[in-house]
Amino acid sequence: MTKQLNEEIQHEVDKRRTFAIISHPDAGKTTLTEKLLLFGGAIREAGSVKARKASKHATSDWMEIEKQRGISVTSSVMQFDYNGHRVNILDTPGHQDFSEDTYRTLTAADSAVMLIDVAKGVEAQTIKLFQVCRRRGIPIFTFINKLDREGQSPFDLMEELERVLGIRSVPMNWPIGMGRELCGVYDRMKNQVELFQGNDHSTIEVRKVGDFRDPVIREMAGDYLADQLEQDLELLDVAGDPFDFEKVRAGELTPVFFGSAVNNFGVQTFLENFLQLAPKPASRNSTSGPVEPTNEKFSGYVFKIQANMNPAHRDRIAFLRIVSGRFERGMSVKHVRMGKDIKLAQPQQFLAQDRDIVEAAYPGDIIGLFDPGIFRIGDSLAMSKDLEFDELPTFSPEIFAKVSIKNALKKKQYEKGLDQLTEEGTIQVFTTAGGFEDTILGVVGQLQFEVFEYRMKGEYGVDVILQRMTFQFARWIVDDNIDPSKYRINSTLVKDKKGNYVALFENEYAMRTAMDKNPTSKFLETAP
Repeated sequence: MTKQLNEEIQHEVDKRRTFAIISHPDAGKTTLTEKLLLFGGAIREAGSVKARKASKHATSDWMEIEKQRGISVTSSVMQFDYNGHRVNILDTPGHQDFSEDTYRTLTAADSAVMLIDVAKGVEAQTIKLFQVCRRRGIPIFTFINKLDREGQSPFDLMEELERVLGIRSVPMNWPIGMGRELCGVYDRMKNQVELFQGNDHSTIEVRKVGDFRDPVIREMAGDYLADQLEQDLELLDVAGDPFDFEKVRAGELTPVFFGSAVNNFGVQTFLENFLQLAPKPASRNSTSGPVEPTNEKFSGYVFKIQANMNPAHRDRIAFLRIVSGRFERGMSVKHVRMGKDIKLAQPQQFLAQDRDIVEAAYPGDIIGLFDPGIFRIGDSLAMSKDLEFDELPTFSPEIFAKVSIKNALKKKQYEKGLDQLTEEGTIQVFTTAGGFEDTILGVVGQLQFEVFEYRMKGEYGVDVILQRMTFQFARWIVDDNIDPSKYRINSTLVKDKKGNYVALFENEYAMRTAMDKNPTSKFLETAP
């Protein structure tokens, strides 16, 4: 039985690819996600994400505020099968105001797809998300999107990747023309071309060729574009980085794909190459050392909590990344933090808001567990009571506000909402250290405050008052003897929910001054 189970788990692990798509707002991430789902047969027709008030909305956008704004606010999880692989996409919010949720979601991914707008190149949000992936050492694949629009040259974009992000790149395909002149892409690995047919780019033809000098390309693209392709690829062959599988796996080299998600151009080529190159589910560190996916004992951790995915049922779902073993519906596991056994009776898998009860799942899969209020972000579930996964990091907020309620009689509902939204990671809550205790909220972007107000009113019936503060930086302080008097110049000392000291600073000068005054203290960007 054990040998049979091990072989089954190994087989399922080998099939799985779990990745996150990261990008700056408006780079086309939701469109790319939907086209990938189309190839997997998970949806029959891609939703239009252009019309913000259209009746049909993108599959991965389900919260009411997302539909109103036409942006992805929360992270969705989508699963489909393609060419013998089981694909799990973690669709992270592209909007800069929701990057903390994005950061945490990346801890559940084994690789990342970085989406870049051909005209805009590497943007601010992309840099932040890339850095989180880099710190985790996960492979990063790059899809340069919107090739049918005028943009930067491929060489300029590759140079920008190295200059801004510090990562070398290797183009897996190369555009034949750009913008209005775009007529196809050449696949460097498979020696084939993907060509637009007709003036409206409505059909795509894939042709096998000898190499990039094949007369077929000249016949289809014309002399000018064929000559340009030859010059570019001859230069790449001499001066470009060779493909190195180990460097890709180590996150030191990013394979680059060019395409246009809205035209479904280059997407299938990208998907097929990605599934061959991307890693299968990896081990995770724990108090008992690395936990391998093929370990037959079930284990996993909660990386996200989302309340009211279905407003009619006022439910609360904990998203669990399975790390090892086989998950079975109805199984009993140890809730390590609480030290007790729990039964996992209603596990669910997702296509955004559409859910199916899952009977079995394997390492790399993401399942949703009904949460009666017992889960927190970072909780470990395992067959073994002493196995606890490394704590998920808390990231430094950049915008702060004092919060209070308009109606004091609603205090109980206010505290419940505050606790639940904190546990979901929508906001971070701090209290002033010493004297009268003010409650201070910290977020990464302004829109998180709007979501907080919207949900407090809609789900808990509470009107809140937010008073913006001038602080811009938060640093967790590690010191055995903290002196609050040394944090009075354009700064203040607060405590997080676990009682850790956090210093809030108005500017970099105030932060440097505090560091100079406290040479024995450590100033951390993430919670210790």
